[in-house]
Amino acid sequence: MSALSDVARLAEVSKATVSRALSGNGYVSIETRNRVVAAAAAIGYVVSSNASSLVTGHTKNVGVVIPFINRWFFGEVLEGIETALIAAGYDLTLYRLSADDAARRRVFEYFLVRKRVDAVIAVGIELTRTEVDLLRSLGKPIVGIGGAVEGMATLSIDDVAAAELITELLIGLGHTRIMHVGGSQQKQVDFRVHSQRLKGFTQAMRSAGLRYDDESFRPTDISIEGGYTAGLSILADPRSRPSAIVAGADEVAIGIIIAARQLGIQVPAQLSVVGIDGHDLAPMFGLTTLAQHPKSQGTMAVRLLLDELTDLTEPLDRPASNWNTFPVSLEVRQSTTAPPLP
Repeated sequence: MSALSDVARLAEVSKATVSRALSGNGYVSIETRNRVVAAAAAIGYVVSSNASSLVTGHTKNVGVVIPFINRWFFGEVLEGIETALIAAGYDLTLYRLSADDAARRRVFEYFLVRKRVDAVIAVGIELTRTEVDLLRSLGKPIVGIGGAVEGMATLSIDDVAAAELITELLIGLGHTRIMHVGGSQQKQVDFRVHSQRLKGFTQAMRSAGLRYDDESFRPTDISIEGGYTAGLSILADPRSRPSAIVAGADEVAIGIIIAARQLGIQVPAQLSVVGIDGHDLAPMFGLTTLAQHPKSQGTMAVRLLLDELTDLTEPLDRPASNWNTFPVSLEVRQSTTAPPLP
C-alpha cells in the first residue's frame, strides 16, 4: 500500500496537508484538496480508518442492534440503513439480539461500549432506561425504530391508527362481518405491535357500531404459512365465514388469499382481504395494503442519527424524548370490494 509520504511527494505538499485533505479535518483550499485527492487516487492510497479514528476520535462506524435478520420488515429496514450509512461514509456493525438476557447484557455492556462505534441504531428493540443512559454517558447518540423510548429519538408508524384505517376501509365498502387475523397477544416482540393493531381494529368496529367479540380475532404466526393455516380454519365453514379479513401483516394476508383459492373462495367477490406492510409480494397477489416503507424508515433513522452526530452541543445524558410518526400510504388493489349480496 502506498504511504502518506508518497501522496505528499506527488501532490507537492506536506504530509500534514495530505492528512487534513483526506480526513476532512482542518482547512485545506479546494485546489490543494483536489490535487491531493488526485495524487492519492493515482497511486491507490486509502486512508486507514483506524488511524483516522485515533486522530479524530470518530470511527465512522455505527452499531445496529436488531432482533431478526431473516424477516421481511427487518431485512428491508436494514437495507435502508446500510445504503444511507454507506452514502454518508459510515461503516455498519450488526448485532442480532436474542431473547437471552445475558447475551443482551454482553452486547450493551461490552460490544457497544468497548468496541469502537460512534452511535447506535436500535431496530425493533425497546431499550431500557439503563441501556439508554449507558450509551448516552459515553457520548454515543442513539436512534430507535419501532416505538417511543424515553431519552432517545425514535420513529415508527402509528400501529393503532394503521389497523383502524384499513378496518374503516372495509367498513366503508359495506362489510359488517369482519375478522382480524394477527399475531398472538401472548407472544409479542418489543413495542407490542400485535396488541396495537388489534386495538386499532376494535376501535374501528366499535366506532361503526359493529359487533366484535373473542371470535372476531384469530392469532397466528406472522408468516405466509401462518396466514394459510389460519385461513383454512376460518374459511372452511361457510356458515361462520366472514366477508372480510383484516390481516396484521401482508404475509398473513397472502397466506389467507392462498387458502381461499384452495377452498374455491373468490377474492374479492366472496372475501375481501387487507394487510399492513407494503410487502414486495403484495402487487403479485393484488393485495390492498397499508404500506409502511421500511427501507425509508431505515434511511430516516440514519438521517436523525447524523443530525445528532454533527450537533453534539446538547448534553447526551439528558436528551428530550422525540418520537417521529412515520407516514404510511394506502395501496388499494384487487383484494377488496363490496360484500356479496345475501
